[in-house]
Amino acid sequence: MKNKILIISILAFISLSAIAKQKRVLIFSKTAGYHHNSIAVGVPAIIKLGHENNFDVDTTTNSEKFTYDNLKQYAAVIFLSTTGDVLNDSQQAEFEKYIRSGGGFVGVHAATDTEYGWPWYGNLVGAYFKSHPAQQFAVLHVIDRNFIATKHLPADWRRFDEWYNFKWIAPGLHVLMKIDEKTYTGGANGDDHPMSWYHEYDGGRAFYTELGHTDESYADPLYLNHLLGGIKYAMGVN
Repeated sequence: MKNKILIISILAFISLSAIAKQKRVLIFSKTAGYHHNSIAVGVPAIIKLGHENNFDVDTTTNSEKFTYDNLKQYAAVIFLSTTGDVLNDSQQAEFEKYIRSGGGFVGVHAATDTEYGWPWYGNLVGAYFKSHPAQQFAVLHVIDRNFIATKHLPADWRRFDEWYNFKWIAPGLHVLMKIDEKTYTGGANGDDHPMSWYHEYDGGRAFYTELGHTDESYADPLYLNHLLGGIKYAMGVN
């Protein structure tokens, strides 16, 4: 009986250790171009999401943290409005290794305004930024309301944000929502203008949301649950 209890205890410890290892994410918010003021409210908002949903959150703007040995402790890495060239060649290679080993990626807003000269990253995040009009209200059509990041959203979601046009969009993305260019001025992608998506890529999982430019986004329950769902997907949490 004692041996049976010991075995059960060991298995429970191993199981809990595995869960603990899965439930840690890294926010990366280095900017080499435009710096979004909303990063300052986005970071604590995601930390709060972690506290409320049983995952730990580390934060950094230091690209030297991009070694496989460091990244492998995280279930997902969140690029929170990064801009420009934020990783050197060796750091890029380490991040690729992390994704190929089953890591998760979350791109928020300006993550598509990042690393234009690194095609692998472009395919991971799913698009590259081109331009944006003035911030304004627009209507988003939620295409997939069964996914963890969109199941709580209305079919037509009117909100205020900064809306990106994309110069390139990767094929094969599972699009979650599209913006209706008839509901605002300055759209340049036509009727097929995605704003959020997910896909499996090169061994890992990737989620992107264009939303999140404004400070107010990080106090909006609809947006926060959208972002939380994307983080959970990238972490591999069903």
